[in-house]
Amino acid sequence: MSVIAAPPIATQMFGSGLIGLREGLETGIVVMILVAFLVKADRRDALKWVWLGVGLAVAMVAAIFFVIHYGTSTVTGLTAEIIAGAASLVAVGIVTAMVLWMRTAAKDISGELRSGMERALTVGPLAVLALSFFAVGREGVETALLMVGYAENTGGSSWPLLGLLLGIVAAAGLTVLLYFGAIRINFAVFFKYTGIFLIVVAAGILAYGIRALQIGGVLPGGGSTAFDITAQFDASSWYGTVLAGIFNFRPEPTVLQVTGWVLYLAVVLYLFLLPVRVPEPAVTS
Repeated sequence: MSVIAAPPIATQMFGSGLIGLREGLETGIVVMILVAFLVKADRRDALKWVWLGVGLAVAMVAAIFFVIHYGTSTVTGLTAEIIAGAASLVAVGIVTAMVLWMRTAAKDISGELRSGMERALTVGPLAVLALSFFAVGREGVETALLMVGYAENTGGSSWPLLGLLLGIVAAAGLTVLLYFGAIRINFAVFFKYTGIFLIVVAAGILAYGIRALQIGGVLPGGGSTAFDITAQFDASSWYGTVLAGIFNFRPEPTVLQVTGWVLYLAVVLYLFLLPVRVPEPAVTS
């Protein structure tokens, strides 16, 4: 679909595998909180509605990815570049919003899910189903959109999807071990560094989207190269495959690509790494 060459298979799978691991573990924790609450409350009868909601959310996420990604796979030429570029920019925008939202919401999400499930149990099975559907779907849509942009970056290959699935399987295994107390993970550290990784990946997807729109004639500056280190950059080396496959680095980026990449990282990393303010308790006289 894209005229920009796809990186090697290993790096396609590695990058998407890390995305699947991070996002899958985030989703797994949500499910684990809901299941643990029901088990502790001796409401195992409601578990089937949780799993039904999870299944429907997974189906919705898969449909979003396949419709957006494969629905445009038959489009060729400049139109394909425009669609790929637009999809990449939309993915970057939504994923950025979700990453920044999780930065502040993570510390409260467990309590919110438990109180939400408590209210849902009083309403009925459909409320339990809806809670699990939206809780998992919210996380899953982020994954689907990020993968759309990442898959476009890798030239429409199916290998990133396999890497994503392997990452999700690994995340599911880790979630089970966490549930039974077999392992412990410092979630604050895990989500901090994987969040930084996702932001850098999103910056690469942004650069790809800019270049695709320049090729399609939507954005100017397609012929204005910021620098060209093609002669010094070995694309077949280990560092070349990693930089190209995961972070979408190209040895001859345009000025607009470099500008967008630098500004995005500077602004989003600054916002993401800002200390989260904890509200001070109210003082009563």
